[in-house]
Amino acid sequence: MSAESTPDPAIPGPGQSRTPGSRGKGRRRKPTAKRRKALLVAAWSAAGIVVLGGTGAGVLYFKLNGNLTSVDIDQALGADRPEKADNGSENILVLGSDTRSGGNKKLGGGTDDGTARSDTAMIVHVYKGHKKASVVSIPRDTLIDRPDCTDTDGGEHPAADDVMFNSAYSTGGAACAVKTVESISGLRMDHYLEVDFSGFQNLIDDLGGVRVTTTEDIKDPDSHLDLTAGTHRLDGEQALGLVRTRHGVGDGSDLGRIQLQQAFVKALVDQVKDVGLLGNPKKLYDIADTATKTVTTDSDLGSVNSLMSFASGLKGIGPDKMHMVTMPVVYDPADPNRVLLEKTKADQVWTALKNDRPIPESATRGTATGEAKGVVNAGE
Repeated sequence: MSAESTPDPAIPGPGQSRTPGSRGKGRRRKPTAKRRKALLVAAWSAAGIVVLGGTGAGVLYFKLNGNLTSVDIDQALGADRPEKADNGSENILVLGSDTRSGGNKKLGGGTDDGTARSDTAMIVHVYKGHKKASVVSIPRDTLIDRPDCTDTDGGEHPAADDVMFNSAYSTGGAACAVKTVESISGLRMDHYLEVDFSGFQNLIDDLGGVRVTTTEDIKDPDSHLDLTAGTHRLDGEQALGLVRTRHGVGDGSDLGRIQLQQAFVKALVDQVKDVGLLGNPKKLYDIADTATKTVTTDSDLGSVNSLMSFASGLKGIGPDKMHMVTMPVVYDPADPNRVLLEKTKADQVWTALKNDRPIPESATRGTATGEAKGVVNAGE
């Protein structure tokens, strides 16, 4: 997900884990307790709606620039990090925050307890030349060994073993989330982008909705979603429901939800080019205003000009040039509502990305999936 610049006729643009055990065949037991819901970070908005160009200046520029929130990840993490890649590639950690404060309380359907979790996490690897990308989703329910970290306010947080991945963000915010991802993958995160519930919904509404086709009925009261099989133009509330649902499709797991999220991202990217922003300056500005209020970035992207330059380098990457996978995991035999890193296969993913190569099919073959692939496709 990314933010925008001023209105203008430019296209808007390895750490160890517990050894996994075997799991018997059959459907995974659905969670019995209410959980915090995930939201999709519109990870690839940067490729389209986010690039707005730079000829407009003055008050509009300063207003949009003033909307942005950024965090200094580099200062918080210091020098104890993986080396930056020297092959022309980039890694971006995209997070969705489930904070229930402000406008998100009604959308989330939960309580504002003063905490937030990164219920959606994607490593976006942009290959040299910026003509294709791989996206690796990290399941929030993965049990990991979280490293000690320092947050962006200087607070120190001790390491913890066998905790859920999304606890990194709730413990120490963006900096701890980034350090945890770097610890798991051995990859340097060059940039950080975060979006929340209400921002995601508003962006979809500003875009005029997203067209998708579902191959089966999806009904989940928890995420306020009720879709019959067929083609739909989802408004912001429906889109949020789709990317949050886990009980209404597949095996009821977070892995199934990730498959829906990935399909929605591709549908979004496929549609952005047809939104028709060039002839509608007001709509262009409305999207810029919403997006710059929605995202939190690392400090290197904390200005409209920086975001514009970053996003313009991604706008040529369409859905056919995006390879989307889930970090290789298996269900935890001790708790079917948790997953464990399949380290041997995960190392294939990280090695490929570190060397700027495609992720091999063998890396995800035989791992847990969620059983929701193909339920959602780009609208026809």
